Amino acid sequence: MEDFFDARLPSIEHLRARCARRLPRFVLDYLEGGCNSEINLRRNTEEIREVRLMPRYLGDFAGADLKTELFGETYEAPFGVAPIGLQGMIWPGATEILAAAAARHGLPFILSTVATASIEKVAEITGGKAWFQLYHPVEEELRDKILDRVEAAGLPVLVILADTPVFGYRPREIRNGLAMPPKMTLRNVVQMSLRPRWSFGQLAHGAPEFATLKPYLPKGLDMKHLGLFMNRTFSGRLDPARLASLRDRWRGKLVVKGLVAEEDVEAALSIGVDGVIVSNHGGRQLDAGESTIAPLARLARRFGDRTTLMLDSGVRAGPDIACALACGARFAFLGRSFMYGVGALGEKGGDHTMTMLKRQLRQVMEQLACERTTDFPKHLARS
Repeated sequence: MEDFFDARLPSIEHLRARCARRLPRFVLDYLEGGCNSEINLRRNTEEIREVRLMPRYLGDFAGADLKTELFGETYEAPFGVAPIGLQGMIWPGATEILAAAAARHGLPFILSTVATASIEKVAEITGGKAWFQLYHPVEEELRDKILDRVEAAGLPVLVILADTPVFGYRPREIRNGLAMPPKMTLRNVVQMSLRPRWSFGQLAHGAPEFATLKPYLPKGLDMKHLGLFMNRTFSGRLDPARLASLRDRWRGKLVVKGLVAEEDVEAALSIGVDGVIVSNHGGRQLDAGESTIAPLARLARRFGDRTTLMLDSGVRAGPDIACALACGARFAFLGRSFMYGVGALGEKGGDHTMTMLKRQLRQVMEQLACERTTDFPKHLARS
């Protein structure tokens, strides 16, 4: 395909600014918000950008190859789309837009349990190559119903969420009374009236809903009652027995998302997990926690040759991806960056953002004389 790129919006910062002009404030708050004082939200990106890379200017260089093998699949670049809840509320049809763009660009797309397109729809769009992120149900019967659908759709990788044992305390969402569909407070109605493109798009596309959970979800839940429902129906707190049961049940690749402690990773590997995504849920769960890049570097030293380590949370641009790979990640996943792209450019936002990130990453590789993505650790500057 000929990669789409809008030269007026050459950075995530440009996309974010345009997106902010097109979304109602309460929607932008949901996309950008973290928990409590949002300290860890900021720390994630700040500390990734403290990583320094070392270029090699003398010697042969055969060119940069972004292709990266992961779980038996060769992807066109070492990054993908992180799971994002309520994508269709942020922009109409966002889940489908990003899934289709990922398929065109040869990148992995992770579908959230609480996304606004179904397992079956996203499997159709991606040719069965999407991954699925599971919020673990309390009841095995519901777990098995969901997994039966994932297996029937042919999705190869299951990502089990570990970093949401409780519903995060998120002041922006509490203040806005976030709901599905959006709650009709006077404040929200005024904000929607000021963003007609978003509002008419929602009318045309239909009210966003939790498409995968629709058969199991009571209607008309606001954020308070959604939290109660999720806490009652899904348990994010994993233990070895629950993880082992899931390992026995799932025949494909199994990845745990959110582990940062060495003891947790050791336990997961002993059960037969295939990979770990180092994550703190985008800074939306524990404000006093570490950034993601700090535990990644530790885990890579101990487990880098035993499992596949990946990273999300805080990655915003091509150089951030490079720094994550230099610190030991095989792959990086981005969430907000892709949503800024869709919010700024609609149907073309996924293609634009993926093209931009590839260009940014390739420029870094060529500057460093880094031929393969697995060579990034050789370019980590050490004091």
